[in-house]
Amino acid sequence: MKNTKSLSRKSHLMGTKIRNLRKRNNLTMEDLSARCIRVNAEIAPSVSYLSMIERGKRVPSEEMLTVIASVFQKQMDWFLDDVPEEKAITPMKGSRGGISGIALEPSFLFSNEILQIAIPEMLSQTGTSGRQFAHLLIRAHQEHHQNHFPDLERAAEEVGLKRMPLSVDDLLEIAKQQGLMIKWFKKLPAAIAKEMGIMSSTNGTNLVTSFFDSPGTIYINHILKSFTNRLKYDIAVHIGHSVLHNRDGLKSVLLTGLNPNNTFSEDGSQLKQSSTLDAQDILHAWRDFESSFFAGALLCPKVPFRQLLDRQGYEIKTHEQVGVSASVAMRRMTAVSSYRHWHYFDAYAPGKLKAVYRGNGIPLPWGNMREVEDPCQHWAVFRMINTPVKGSSAQISILNVGDEPRIYCCESTNVKDMSNNDHVLCTGIDLNPAIDAQGGDSASIAEDLKQACVQGGGSSAIPASIKSQLTSVARILNINWVERGIESDARLICARGAVCPRKPSCYSNCSE
Repeated sequence: MKNTKSLSRKSHLMGTKIRNLRKRNNLTMEDLSARCIRVNAEIAPSVSYLSMIERGKRVPSEEMLTVIASVFQKQMDWFLDDVPEEKAITPMKGSRGGISGIALEPSFLFSNEILQIAIPEMLSQTGTSGRQFAHLLIRAHQEHHQNHFPDLERAAEEVGLKRMPLSVDDLLEIAKQQGLMIKWFKKLPAAIAKEMGIMSSTNGTNLVTSFFDSPGTIYINHILKSFTNRLKYDIAVHIGHSVLHNRDGLKSVLLTGLNPNNTFSEDGSQLKQSSTLDAQDILHAWRDFESSFFAGALLCPKVPFRQLLDRQGYEIKTHEQVGVSASVAMRRMTAVSSYRHWHYFDAYAPGKLKAVYRGNGIPLPWGNMREVEDPCQHWAVFRMINTPVKGSSAQISILNVGDEPRIYCCESTNVKDMSNNDHVLCTGIDLNPAIDAQGGDSASIAEDLKQACVQGGGSSAIPASIKSQLTSVARILNINWVERGIESDARLICARGAVCPRKPSCYSNCSE
């Protein structure tokens, strides 16, 4: 047994190595301490003690070092040798882990004058409304920033004081502090219905859940009294409008469900059906996004929620402990996780995406804003629409992005909205950056796994050597469903319009 004194003689690079590992995995000292507590609460280092270890002011005991080594899936001796790491592997800020940006030439084609002429014509020909296009622009902005909006986070924290969970009464009190009044309705007022172009409060596929009326009244559908999670979300969104936009008179109407004509944005707000893109479209769409993000940050404040997810291994059922919907929790995972390469889908049968977030540049399995006829049936989220899955749905998938295969893992869940429509929520990560961050060769591993699946007719048990590497990465990420996905067969998937990697190709007739 090595004691602390003997460890100190071999600890020249220990603090530096621990710090490099922590930063490589985007962990704060609080995060690392919490991870260590999960392994062994009795001997886990505190934040202050970790700081002293990293600065070389303290040498951990053998037991404590074993705990730290377990978090990073390293042998203890790795920390004690005098060999520095071959290279510093630090994630690049803004790296999406997906499709890289391409310089577009000739530049004159993208001048303001040309775009002002071309965009309305394009929207008219494709049937895309101006406000839908505005949401696409905002989503691109969201993905570029990897769902990281610190100003919105801080605004929500100042209002909610980082409390979690918040009850309905808590939110009503916050609304009162903002000078907002709550009123309930059973039938949508005719004036609101006429102004927003809504025939009734419900049409079978969607439901008007609430709306804000200037100067400070929130009208809430009485049905929400039976749907606490949705009630809390709606109140939080309207609080967001009040805090961020100073109740400037813009009406905000929230809906749930999916309109057959796709006239609603991903957060349920009303969309105009005009192919003209004007300043109001951008303003409404941006405020919808800001208020929806604010609501998630208010209900699931970043640090407390991340700590809870860390303790629970990022299980989707964690949403039950916070008292929010699975949708809110899964969206927040993409924003609060120390790992940045996430994606999120909210999909309705037979092939419509109501919401999508692609922080890793993953190609879409469907066209957004409209139904497509040729989605790949092997995407986990699409398979679950057709055949609901009980228990874990974790799936490892290999998808070509450009000419290179990438490894993804996702977990999906079947849910019903308040209009009783079945849909599937899916959250997942791109594993390639995680493999590279641990010194692995993700391109080679992905290619080997792809070939195994090709030889297996489209799916394959993960070979032992790859399984070992992916398991280590999953444990460092601390995401339980990645480990579960590794235990099942990996599947080849393809994006709409891509070349099917299966042999023989099944793209023209995908089926289970």
